[in-house]
Amino acid sequence: MYSRKRMTGLAAAGMSGVLLLSACGGGGEDLTGGSDAEEGGQDISIALIAWEEAIATTAMWEVILQEKGYNVDVTDVDVAPAFQGVANGDVDLYLDTWLPATHEQYWNDYGDQIEDLGSWYDNAILTLTVPTYMEDVNSIPDLLDHADELDNRIVGIDPGAGLTDTTQNSAMPGYGLDDEFELVTSSGAAMLAELDSAITDEEPIVVTLWRPHPAYAQHDLKDLEDPEGLMGEAESIHSIGREGFGEDFPEVAGWIEGWTMDDDELATLEVLTLDEYEDEPQEGARVWLSENPEFLERTLGEDAEGLEF
Repeated sequence: MYSRKRMTGLAAAGMSGVLLLSACGGGGEDLTGGSDAEEGGQDISIALIAWEEAIATTAMWEVILQEKGYNVDVTDVDVAPAFQGVANGDVDLYLDTWLPATHEQYWNDYGDQIEDLGSWYDNAILTLTVPTYMEDVNSIPDLLDHADELDNRIVGIDPGAGLTDTTQNSAMPGYGLDDEFELVTSSGAAMLAELDSAITDEEPIVVTLWRPHPAYAQHDLKDLEDPEGLMGEAESIHSIGREGFGEDFPEVAGWIEGWTMDDDELATLEVLTLDEYEDEPQEGARVWLSENPEFLERTLGEDAEGLEF
């Protein structure tokens, strides 16, 4: 059964450890059934921060592991408790660690207490993006020649987001956009609504976006070239486990270490889990897995035999 507990706002390591311990039904050896137990039928706990790619991939691994006989418990947390929980051994896995920049501080604080299970996606980037029908706009500097038709607006997301800060304080002044454009902030949902509306009417628009994001599967979009690299370098998304996870779960650790996804795979998974099956992301993940047997074969190898979703 799917089990998710909402535990946002837990910043102190002591609080997060105690609450994660309670939410997951125990800690240490009790979480895993002990290192000498047979794999399958054991409990695996996964921390989840409600970012799009994390929701999608956590739902995917939840149903894969359930089909392989594991009891999976997913716990919603904020970013600090996710790392604290893994480092303290109160939770087994967290699948959405952005390196080297986004989660650098947490990695510096806890990296020697966790197991890096490898990178599964290597194109995590912040972007300025337009619809592909804007054929004359291919790079960020090109926006200066189209300020009027864009109503001098870049449509952004939350004011406090790192993407907003990078756009406003790095890319816009670096390319001279701050004299011609206003960065309009509100929320991710509002940005997507405005993008949807503009594309429906085939009107020009430029938005702040990031990969991975389901919008790339829903629309024909073009990330603008960033010749000066002012939006930052591409990052990798890693899975991490508590200390001893690989020893206790060599089978699962092997699957996760061999797991990779490309842009199209991740975008289509996100559409199913976040849009079409918004209230049942696990069902969306099952649909996606049923439509992508080659992914299972690539990721699980012979262990994919007999799995049906």
